[in-house]
Amino acid sequence: MQFNELFSRIIACNSISSVDPAIDQGNRSLVDLLANQLQGMGFECEVMALSANKANLIATRGRGPGGLVLAGHTDTVPCDESLWNSDPFVLTERDNAWYGLGCCDMKSFFALAIEALRGYSEDTFKQPLIILATADEESSMSGAKALVDAGRPLARRALIGEPTGMQPVSMHKGIMIEKLTITGASGHSSNPQLGRNAMDTMQRILAHLLALRERMREHKHPGFSIDYPTLNLGCIRGGDNTNRICGHCFLAFEIRPLPGMDIDQLQRDLERGIAGLAEADRVDWQLERLIVPPFCAQPDSQMLALCEKLTGHSAGSVAFATEAPFLQQLGMDVVVLGPGDIDVAHQPNEYLDLERIDPSVALLSQLIGHCCL
Repeated sequence: MQFNELFSRIIACNSISSVDPAIDQGNRSLVDLLANQLQGMGFECEVMALSANKANLIATRGRGPGGLVLAGHTDTVPCDESLWNSDPFVLTERDNAWYGLGCCDMKSFFALAIEALRGYSEDTFKQPLIILATADEESSMSGAKALVDAGRPLARRALIGEPTGMQPVSMHKGIMIEKLTITGASGHSSNPQLGRNAMDTMQRILAHLLALRERMREHKHPGFSIDYPTLNLGCIRGGDNTNRICGHCFLAFEIRPLPGMDIDQLQRDLERGIAGLAEADRVDWQLERLIVPPFCAQPDSQMLALCEKLTGHSAGSVAFATEAPFLQQLGMDVVVLGPGDIDVAHQPNEYLDLERIDPSVALLSQLIGHCCL
């Protein structure tokens, strides 16, 4: 299957990932498409099932203790088709760019990686090349977590093809997504003693979080344009009427910690503060969390030095989180580097400039040559 046809079929696979079950889709159609293509190119393909319609793909060609992982996520964020100028599931060329959901973030990477392989015969590999395609990066990181739990794949180096404008990225902040529910007791508003107002407790917790946000500004990292940890209050809802004591209140917020911060301690401090306020008000609380650690490349990273040499760009940092810390936990030397620009991701009319295609394929081909031959 040639590049344009493969790219088109990749974009046609609806692999939207969402925390909302009503719009969440599986990724098996895309995983099966990639597996069939790679099997025909001499790869051994393992489909790691996560659920009935979600899976990771680990495709391996070659054997040895070193090698290279080319990694990407198969899922995209949801989209509103009415805001697009073309069908988001049809690869469309216009204005010197390819348009489609996932063109930038980051399904195009699989088509580019496979194209980069075409110059190498199967028997030339002295070290393994692994194409890794994960599920649910945009929602839960369940695919990356499953890899850590399984202790694989194993290779010496890894490249994650997120959109960085082809500039190597050596670090990014983490993300702590927190969903807090306070459960009090409803009652008639004419007598506050008849209930326990969950909204009252939540406003005290909000004050606690705002104070935490100010304290966190004491942490600094010169490698980021926003050089301190951030805390964003994203969503709040509670109560149902003016004459009822509020029995439930929900808050969703996120913290983006810096590399080097103790995430476990930060989480413990956060929960200790919430617990104290809830206990004082005699209300129940529940906290759901998703934690992606910060990422910082190894100080003596050979992979980073190689990517800087091949691209001619010094490494930088980004504000978004990736699967890099999970692959790093598996012992790999990891760099984030890919075509596309994050500024056009997660919005209507996502695109990849045509001028990025050939340089991206050439770079990936060079990396394969350095790491696998």
